[in-house]
Amino acid sequence: MRAPKPLTADTSIADWLADPVGNAILTDLLAQAGQTPDAFKPVRRFAIKRLVALSRGAFTQEMLEEIVRRAQAGETPGSAPGAGASGDVVDAGPESPAAAASASAPAWTERIDRGRFAGRTVIVTGAGSGIGRATASRVAREGGRVVAVDVSAERLDALVAALPDADVVPLVADITDDAGIAGIVAAAGDRIDALANVAGIMDDMTGVGEVTDAVWQRVFRVNVDGTMKLMRAVIPTMLAQGAGSIVNVASEAALRGSAAGAAYTASKHAVVGLTRSSAFLYAPNGIRVNAVAPGPTITNIQASFASPLAADRIQTAMVVMPDPAEAEAVAASITFLLSDDGVNVSGAVLPSDGGWSAA
Repeated sequence: MRAPKPLTADTSIADWLADPVGNAILTDLLAQAGQTPDAFKPVRRFAIKRLVALSRGAFTQEMLEEIVRRAQAGETPGSAPGAGASGDVVDAGPESPAAAASASAPAWTERIDRGRFAGRTVIVTGAGSGIGRATASRVAREGGRVVAVDVSAERLDALVAALPDADVVPLVADITDDAGIAGIVAAAGDRIDALANVAGIMDDMTGVGEVTDAVWQRVFRVNVDGTMKLMRAVIPTMLAQGAGSIVNVASEAALRGSAAGAAYTASKHAVVGLTRSSAFLYAPNGIRVNAVAPGPTITNIQASFASPLAADRIQTAMVVMPDPAEAEAVAASITFLLSDDGVNVSGAVLPSDGGWSAA
């Protein structure tokens, strides 16, 4: 007989759910929020401690410490403190492939280079949340002046509050609006060293036989027109400087047809076209243009299926999709290309997708 390993903050969520005491604690915690353990499916291989950062305050360090204490004491919901868990302990023998697969993914930690963007002005759109926020935060913490653009003043205020010592210029602007674009360029000032076009929206997962004009036009207006307008606006400054770096956020949907609906997929293919055309045309002028194609990422962009046909096809194809990454991991790819570390890279479409595009 072999006793199970004690549950800790480093134990994967999958192993917490596989443990009778851990399962009872987490199920009760989720039930209080009106959810079930299915909510953990995208992050089941993460160490449970990673929920503190991923939840943006909904799951605190104090809550983590309390459930670990309860698990180690065997306190299930409704049990007497210290009562312990009942039942036999089974000797599972050598770790099985299935058990190994559920092991927690090693925690990835940013390695900040405090001077990588020193003296640089970088525009980041979609900076209020998700990949945009993570990108803006990293550039700022690495010494850059960030013009942080978003449609939400509240989210921008939260970003600024989180970076009290950084040089962040928050700007509420709509990248599809010419006046908004002009305001962004004016806020950047005389020098624009880099642009991260992160802002984007998802479609409703409809195929071309069902997509509405409203969905098609809205997705293209933000994902393509907005990206193009801001690229067009910063290029003259970069030409005058003789240098500049642009990174457009594409998507796994720019690399395959099975990741989203017709509108989103076509829009992200268009972003790749903008990237490659611009990289070729402006290479002699010292301007690098690249794209990052994220795979599943934990952001505030939610996908909904308005088409049963598309839901069946796409969800079937997504069985090979890797677990989602934290936005900071994708921001690491973006900031690499934005910075001088990507000095010899232009016209590239970098999958930052955990290997999904290799499937």
